[in-house]
Amino acid sequence: MRTIVIAGGGSAGWMCAAAFSHLLGPGWHVRLVESEAIGTVGVGEATIPQIRTFNQALGLDERAFLDAAEGTYKLGIEFAGWGAPGERYLHAFGDVGRDSGLVPFHQRWLRARAAGTVAPLGDHSLNEVAAREGRMQLGRARTAALLPEMPYAFHFDAALYAALLRRFAEARGVERVEGRILGVERADEALTALRLDGDRRVEGELFVDCTGFAALLIGGAMAVPYDDWSRYLPCDRALALPCARVAPPIPYTRATAHDAGWQWRIPLRHRTGNGIVYSSAHLDDAAAEQVLRAGLDGGTEAAPRAIRFTTGRRREPWCGNVVAIGLAAGFMEPLESTSLHLVQSAIARLIALLPGAAAGPATRDAFNRQSATEWERIRDFLVLHYHANRRDGAFWRDCRELPLPETLAAKLALWREQGVVLREQDDLFTEVAWVQVLIGQGVLPNGHHPLADAEPLDEAREFLSLWAQLVRREVAQMPRHATLVGT
Repeated sequence: MRTIVIAGGGSAGWMCAAAFSHLLGPGWHVRLVESEAIGTVGVGEATIPQIRTFNQALGLDERAFLDAAEGTYKLGIEFAGWGAPGERYLHAFGDVGRDSGLVPFHQRWLRARAAGTVAPLGDHSLNEVAAREGRMQLGRARTAALLPEMPYAFHFDAALYAALLRRFAEARGVERVEGRILGVERADEALTALRLDGDRRVEGELFVDCTGFAALLIGGAMAVPYDDWSRYLPCDRALALPCARVAPPIPYTRATAHDAGWQWRIPLRHRTGNGIVYSSAHLDDAAAEQVLRAGLDGGTEAAPRAIRFTTGRRREPWCGNVVAIGLAAGFMEPLESTSLHLVQSAIARLIALLPGAAAGPATRDAFNRQSATEWERIRDFLVLHYHANRRDGAFWRDCRELPLPETLAAKLALWREQGVVLREQDDLFTEVAWVQVLIGQGVLPNGHHPLADAEPLDEAREFLSLWAQLVRREVAQMPRHATLVGT
């Protein structure tokens, strides 16, 4: 028998508990320690398509999950005002157009654009056109075999999702311990037990730190340093404020730029999740709340929840026999909805490297190395949004002048030279995702790949036009998103 002790609940803790109890099989005892007196950060949650893999691995029925968590579907993220005020584009999930041999679709689009008028890039994305029309369908395309299946994610209430996973995990033997963690016991470099209020102890061999920003185990007991990334991502405050839903929910998240940061809008069935992310050096808390309230489209349903953060990550998320998952491992602002994905990928990584008789340095090093790569590449993608702006104002000028990570600077240089995006192994975001943000925010390359010139220009334009027509025809027969989710 081996015991895994999860410190902390919320989405991260109960995702861990559900996965361990379902996937590890007999011989493992999972205990989760949480206190009802300690709140969680979770609000309305937006996700990316990988969350479907996690739910499917647990065997969760998708419709039952959506009903339990007041969920809706998500086809992408709209960015309003990020290039310049009044502009907007969608980072839609899935393909844009169709590649031709060795020529990516966007190279054909760039060539046609250079030769004259061309339809917007998003007109060739099934997800984007459907999102803007408020439509959605499940399964294969129905009007043309050439069109891809639509990838999708979800919006849902994070607290309700955690409650669903708690029921799932407890039904599979996870023991929940109510209590506040007061300290730890250790032998050499490893923890042996958590000390709780009421003079209680919870012993274990492996400890998973899901205590959020407090990072009680990884930052407190193990004293693992925190790498501060505020030199790249200067926002350090957020306010979350739900409001009543006044219109049918749309199938995409909205991120709207403002003078000192941005606002999110997450459409759920029972309400709308709203929040503002901002830099305290450019906007005070009272003014931020005014901006947030001015952007609501319904009556408020709670008091604003303030969140203070420093973007960055723990240098070693696995130290000794402690593994940090979720906010205990670091914080990446929710601009591209990666919070739960980072939890999910850390769980998968931990299970793949689960220690047997002992967890040696090679195991920990592999986990930490893969974690660092994943976090840094997501960081670069977020920095791109801030760097590639043409807005006025001190905050946005400062963002343009901030130093770039070397990895991002190299990627931007390659794009500007010939419109090429190279996806490194295991990158979360695809070439298509980068292209949508780059073009959406007005970062255009100096030219296009020469292979795109092999096709006669008239044929290239005809193909682009045909693809946009196929997309429009497919979307026209889709049901309304609101009908699909039952609102």
